[in-house]
Amino acid sequence: MRDGGSAERKVAAPRPRDRLDAEWESHRGVVFGVAYRLLGEVGTAEDVVQDVWLRAAGSDLSGVRDLRAWLITVTGRRCLDLLDSARRRYEVYPGPWLPEPLPTGADAAQPVLVEESVTTAALIVMAELRPAERVAFVLHDVFEVPHTQIARILGVSPAACRQLASRARRRVRSAAAPPEVPRGERERVLAAFRAAYRDGDLDALVRLLHPDVVYTTDGGGRVFAARIPIVGALRVGETMLRVARRHGPVQLLPFEVNGEPGGLCYWRGGLSSVDTFGWEGDRIAAIRRVLNPEKLSHLEGLRRLPGAPV
Repeated sequence: MRDGGSAERKVAAPRPRDRLDAEWESHRGVVFGVAYRLLGEVGTAEDVVQDVWLRAAGSDLSGVRDLRAWLITVTGRRCLDLLDSARRRYEVYPGPWLPEPLPTGADAAQPVLVEESVTTAALIVMAELRPAERVAFVLHDVFEVPHTQIARILGVSPAACRQLASRARRRVRSAAAPPEVPRGERERVLAAFRAAYRDGDLDALVRLLHPDVVYTTDGGGRVFAARIPIVGALRVGETMLRVARRHGPVQLLPFEVNGEPGGLCYWRGGLSSVDTFGWEGDRIAAIRRVLNPEKLSHLEGLRRLPGAPV
């Protein structure tokens, strides 16, 4: 007879909730990354994260071998439910629609996988895709979910799912090709851009812009912004400097946005807009300025210019 103190004890299998508590933080960024890419909205993506956590907390996960894959699938299904209404909002949005800017530098509050599908250019294209195409592309190409699994979410065959992902892939990659010039050179050009903007130097500003540069401003009907993009280096330069003169001193700071060098614009000590850029060689070919205050509300730690009085 074995001594009770030395008896072998079976280790109880972790309860599903214990497993979720232990693994959730390591997967939370992935869940947010899926939702943000599909929706282009930080606040809505955070709501989806909460929905997915509640779904997981109320589910029996004992039979789930790969929790990460399970969470990605649940996130994709939840976003698919939201994408039809999101697409209708894009269609009636006052003026150009731009995705909510996502800080991705070392100090980002919400770490995400940074690659071409998170750039502003890619998110703009994905907003034009059909919901099924977006889900197929993001889940397969970015998060490596098998087509057979995505097909069940979409209610199509695996072959149809492959076609959806392929169509989306062609459009996203043609519109969001990585810049040809190194990051350091882009940062140098942007530093010169900020200096020319600050000094009101139109000639210097125009030299940094591609002749066919496109300037897009998203005010969402909440603040004044051009309802159609402005095209051409001289017109863009004149417009930007005219607005700066009209509103008084504006300060631009470098900041990484959506995985690329971008900028923060402060007026009267408060954050007024966030800029992202597109490139042709070493010239700026696109300036995308988010002015809509609703799309800046998640940037709490950046709302005031460093050193500005509260």
